[in-house]
Amino acid sequence: MTLLSLFKNTNSNNSHTLITGDDDFLNDYLARSYTREKTFAKLDHVTVDCESDGLAELIADLTESSLFSDQKVITVKHPFFLTARVAQKYQQQLAQLERILANSDRLEDIIVLVASDEKIDRRKKLTKTVLRQFNVVDTHVKPYEVEKVTRQLIAAEGYQLPGPALQLLLERSDHILDTVLSNLQKLKMLAVDGQISVEAVKRNVDLSMAQNVFAILEAALKHNYQEAVERLENQLQEGSNPAQLLAVFENQLELILVVKILQARGRSEGQITKELGVHPYRVKLSLQNGLSVAKLATLLEQAIKLDFGYKSGQYRDSNFLQLFVLSV
Repeated sequence: MTLLSLFKNTNSNNSHTLITGDDDFLNDYLARSYTREKTFAKLDHVTVDCESDGLAELIADLTESSLFSDQKVITVKHPFFLTARVAQKYQQQLAQLERILANSDRLEDIIVLVASDEKIDRRKKLTKTVLRQFNVVDTHVKPYEVEKVTRQLIAAEGYQLPGPALQLLLERSDHILDTVLSNLQKLKMLAVDGQISVEAVKRNVDLSMAQNVFAILEAALKHNYQEAVERLENQLQEGSNPAQLLAVFENQLELILVVKILQARGRSEGQITKELGVHPYRVKLSLQNGLSVAKLATLLEQAIKLDFGYKSGQYRDSNFLQLFVLSV
């Protein structure tokens, strides 16, 4: 089972592949996994970044034979030629690419296009050719799908992560898929017989800034101000600057406030999750928060004012953050 098969494919029997989605880390992760499959193990591997290497380099690799094997796998990053933003000076090279890719079924080499940041222009003749000649893999993942996709990726790679360990990994990665995958790479190297334990996650995946800020708020809400201030000072000592922390405070307070408002309007937990497009875990935590809507609105307004004050030079140190925490 390939990792690409976990996503929508237009023609999985076609080796030529276009991986498209907005998560650069995920797309590179999938491209590396695909090109390292046993089928391609004995082939020469070439990577071309169209932005730094240029289209001439790509055309040369597509038309020249490999010195080391009869076939090669060509991974193409930033294929800007599929977008609308192509300068006039590239028109001759675009025509060459069109001729080559229109006959990709006759090529012995395998082409893997990785389009992460590019907005593909489906009206272009060259793009239409690629969409017709390649297996197109759509890797877009919605926030509420992160847990399912992570579980599938782990299983497909032959690892086992018990439910509690998976939840802890997701929590410490803020349910952001590229962060999950980055942390997972560390854990895979430490796995014993393919098993990744809760203890391994605890020891090797640090709390994220968002989690630390959430813990600061939770401690303050319980009037455990000493713990809240200590956590805040630790976060500052680890290199976080006040502007970063305020941004996370504002984000979390805003989410809790919006969730509370939607709940008051009769929305269910599931409806709120779908409407906001955030992970269910964040909605659940927000619903468990004991602050009133009025108090949350006041705290959010204070945080915004402090943010403006810090950026305009009213505050020279981080003491104002401690005062904010003590006011919760």
